[in-house]
Amino acid sequence: MPRAIVIHAGFHKTGTSTLQQVLKHNRAALKPHVRPLLGPEMPEVLRAARGFSTWRDPFSLDKFAHRFRDRLARLPGMPRRVLCLSAEELSGHLPGREGIPDYGAAPILAAEMARIVTELHPGTPLRYVLGLRQPEPWLRSAYWEHVKSSSMTRDWDDFARTTRPGADLEAAADAVAAALPCPLTRIRLEDCAGQPLGPAAPLLRLCELPEPALAALTPVPPANTRAGDAVLLELLAANRDYTDRDARKAAKRAILKAAQENARD
Repeated sequence: MPRAIVIHAGFHKTGTSTLQQVLKHNRAALKPHVRPLLGPEMPEVLRAARGFSTWRDPFSLDKFAHRFRDRLARLPGMPRRVLCLSAEELSGHLPGREGIPDYGAAPILAAEMARIVTELHPGTPLRYVLGLRQPEPWLRSAYWEHVKSSSMTRDWDDFARTTRPGADLEAAADAVAAALPCPLTRIRLEDCAGQPLGPAAPLLRLCELPEPALAALTPVPPANTRAGDAVLLELLAANRDYTDRDARKAAKRAILKAAQENARD
């Protein structure tokens, strides 16, 4: 069994993409100490977590539990390493979708993961981690993500009005902490601003990575950053103008490509 297990389950838009890029690009350097398990290595688990956050029914929760247990059971023993799961969708969908105003599913998913870890690896230390961010910047980043990645056509005022209660990530973390039998560590994005590894550094310290090894890691550029309001409005217009999914996706790719090229000029 692993020396310890760390579950980093989001929240979305708290530096998770950059953190996971640090883990991915430094995998070889981390190998003696930490085994990262990222989203692309557990797609079925994440689909089930998103499904439960949508339906909130016992069948969906059982599906998530079965897939999570199966994925952990297929890992090697790694007694000298810490297993670090990192995927924001372990807390379900990003709030703001129809019918998902907040992280109400996150405490239930967290409790289920803790239960399964304890059953599979009794006595192994378990640490749970959540990234946090101030409500207003989180809300704007969440809106950008929805407009960019989905077919959302709602304007900002409507989105903010219905989703603002879900932007209280401290309250969401309190609910998760109350559901867990293990410690919850909170990593605030604002506290990591300007640090070379961003929120990856406090996470890796929880993974017991020695300080010399941490200092030797290679930083990565910020990932999945928000473009300007002009680009956001173009993407929103594309969502409203194109009813055909493929045409809409092509138009949005062109908008984002043009924005990236303009940023390099």
